[in-house]
Amino acid sequence: MGGAVPNPSSALPAVIALNRLAFGPRPADLEAGSSQPDRPDHRDWLARWLDRQLSPNDTDDPEVERHLAAAKLRIRYPAGDGWEAVDEDRPLACLGQPIESLWSLAANRPAVAGPERQRPRLEVAAATLIRAVHSHWQLREVLVDFWHNHFNVNAAGEPAVAAALPVYDRDVIRRHALGNFRAFLEAVATSSAMQVYLNNRSSRAGSANENYARELFELHTLGSGAYLNALYNRWRDVPGAVRGTPDGYIDQDVYEAARAFTGWTLEDGAGLGGDAKLPVTGRFTYVEGWHDGYQKRVLGREFDPFQSPMADGHRVLDLVADHPATARHVCTALCRRLVADDPPAGLVALAARVWTENRSKPDQIARVVRAIALSADFAGIRDAKVKRPLELVASFARGAGIDLVPTNPLLGELDGSGQRLFGWPAPTGHPDRMEAWLGAAAMRRRWGLLLGLAENRWETGAIDLAARFPAPLPAAAAVDRWQGILQDGQPEAATTAAILSGMGLAADVLLAPGTKAGDDRLRRVAAFVAMAPRFNQR
Repeated sequence: MGGAVPNPSSALPAVIALNRLAFGPRPADLEAGSSQPDRPDHRDWLARWLDRQLSPNDTDDPEVERHLAAAKLRIRYPAGDGWEAVDEDRPLACLGQPIESLWSLAANRPAVAGPERQRPRLEVAAATLIRAVHSHWQLREVLVDFWHNHFNVNAAGEPAVAAALPVYDRDVIRRHALGNFRAFLEAVATSSAMQVYLNNRSSRAGSANENYARELFELHTLGSGAYLNALYNRWRDVPGAVRGTPDGYIDQDVYEAARAFTGWTLEDGAGLGGDAKLPVTGRFTYVEGWHDGYQKRVLGREFDPFQSPMADGHRVLDLVADHPATARHVCTALCRRLVADDPPAGLVALAARVWTENRSKPDQIARVVRAIALSADFAGIRDAKVKRPLELVASFARGAGIDLVPTNPLLGELDGSGQRLFGWPAPTGHPDRMEAWLGAAAMRRRWGLLLGLAENRWETGAIDLAARFPAPLPAAAAVDRWQGILQDGQPEAATTAAILSGMGLAADVLLAPGTKAGDDRLRRVAAFVAMAPRFNQR
């Protein structure tokens, strides 16, 4: 599964597209001739598919709504200081709640058991699995996963972030995943989850906390490639800075930006002086008395002193959103997610041009994604990405026809695979390069995930074998049929031979569906086909 190689794969164009722009194809996704390898109308099919997917209708996803309403997760803990023992299956009750209702978990008032404080993260993780497998709006789910990593918060390490995660997922990431990046930046900056995670809620005049400002520059916008502090230590020395168009940023820009965001905080009960305190709601608020109102200079632009409330922070967001380095950095990340670990420079340039031309449009991100997906590079580059564990689980469930139900054991297996949903400790988010997911230990965990799903070890849903294997058939034909189902292309003889050998099966031995031995073997064959390199590629 090496680097980007033009067209070596036998997988068909629609399969390639749906493995990158969706969590893998279902058989119904490939109807109406869209999967034919040499059909001239494939690009037209993809354009029509994109038009639908880039304008999702939240009221038209009944399968997701049904699964979300039916889903339950186990919660169990012993009695403690102030609470009774709990051992029950509980619905996903946190997902639609406002921050005011969840914030008591962050404040731990009244005190509750640790599993209650982590419950919101687990519910969002379960909902993420449901949507990845069952949502009609697959492209949005792919982009929600991308943006959760781009604007990463660690809900597993901080109960206040866990408490805020349902709102962050619902009202920040999902709401803006296809929208305007400048609006997205402000939603992130004012979110309770990011305010806690990067410590800006404690940032005050005279002691500005730099964590959020630094990650805003390094990860969220301009990128580490635009960090020029090793070359310049004065703002005016940065090329273009005296004209207000610097090539990049230095530490001085970070320090000044941190001052601009002082006073941006949360209603978390902090004292305001005397007997006055902020409410305890978890909502974003601005405290003028905590803001450093004096003059500032960010990216070569002078900020006059004592501007209107929040104006300094808004101007920083304007500057970083419009900087050319931001277009390059974010578009490189999008191209890396959707096409290849090392995307072609021409594709990044195309995406950055569309990004810049549409920076004031409400659907800026959707337009960029469409341009990437319809590019020649998207069609021509294959076998240049590998599925991460979430994608692997979702694509196997979708392809094999598992009516997947998330369970605590499955979430635990995902945690152990290296992709702990909403629990990556560093602000960088989960790695998005193949080498991070292809070590020996990682491969064993991937194989375990597939075999466990195929055998329904975690009560996540059984494969409907009767629909795919109505009659007995030779083992070699069964392997070939599973390759056709999961890969929608010509079966690979080497894969068939390797699976038969590994299972100790003769090619002509009959596998009888409806019998325990036959069903067990057919499920294992499905898992082994999914372990092959071809299914793991995007």
